[in-house]
Amino acid sequence: MKVLECQEPGKFAYRTAAEPVLEKGQAIIKIKRIGICGTDLHAFEGTQPFFSYPRILGHELAGELIAVDGAPDFKVGESVSFIPYFNCGKCVACRNQKPNCCAAIQVFGVHIDGGMAEYVSVPSYALLHGHQLGFDALALVEPLAIGAHGVRRAQVTPGEFVLVIGAGPIGLGTMEFARIAGAKVIALDINENRLSFCKERLKVDYTINALQADVTEELKRITNGDMPTVVIDATGNLKAINNAFQYMAHGARFVLIGLQKGDISFSHPEFHKREATLMSSRNATREDFEHVIKAMENKEVDPTTYITHRVKFDEVKDQFHTWLNPENGVIKAVVDLD
Repeated sequence: MKVLECQEPGKFAYRTAAEPVLEKGQAIIKIKRIGICGTDLHAFEGTQPFFSYPRILGHELAGELIAVDGAPDFKVGESVSFIPYFNCGKCVACRNQKPNCCAAIQVFGVHIDGGMAEYVSVPSYALLHGHQLGFDALALVEPLAIGAHGVRRAQVTPGEFVLVIGAGPIGLGTMEFARIAGAKVIALDINENRLSFCKERLKVDYTINALQADVTEELKRITNGDMPTVVIDATGNLKAINNAFQYMAHGARFVLIGLQKGDISFSHPEFHKREATLMSSRNATREDFEHVIKAMENKEVDPTTYITHRVKFDEVKDQFHTWLNPENGVIKAVVDLD
């Protein structure tokens, strides 16, 4: 079978590999769609933490189940996706029902080789039924689950103001699930095209361009002086994260979905007087994945809204670098293996 390997930052190469053979407790999937995410782009750039090369990227996947052991509810031939965070089941996080931050986690396409391949073998326990969803939708379940998990971490309640910083795919999904939770959503970004996407396609309540407005004053105006009670960063940009501490209401929760390599810095007195809460949000759990699938089935989320670029598997090597350019307007690129 053909695989596409990121050999080092900035360099892809196709190579031939043996097709996986069914093993105990595993499932084999014929890949039909690969979603390209920020993790993949950062890995290509060489800026992704927890990463080593060479690596086969890809963890936003959908395909056809062609063999399975140990998952009696799944049938050969059905459409599936899977949870790409493989956990040990024994550590303190796993024992406390937090497999998404397992101490020995193996994220498909990050810590171990991923899904830019014609076939993959994954643990059967990670499988997700496709139900009536198409392959495009199934490939987008994982990135949307990241946002859904962040919203759940924040314990968003109806009517409160939620500021989401970053209008990339993860930020957009976060906005969707904050809206579903009943929040009044504020999108903050520096890309006017993405802010227009938020307003026109996702019906986000408020948008702010950080390059064209006094962000603090705009937030005060929108929230009647209160400031947002939930702030969620989906940029992974150190400056954006550090700036966001000043956007919090008293008693607010600040959730970091985005990830970067530097040290966070903020004023302790300003943070303390708010009795603020700072938390990270890593990956997602089966509960989040099922929430996303149900939202898609109920037409609360239209996953096809996000797809702006589509290529065949043979074209990825030549096209991948173009998706790093903001001028190309990429929201979500999808690789088609049909």
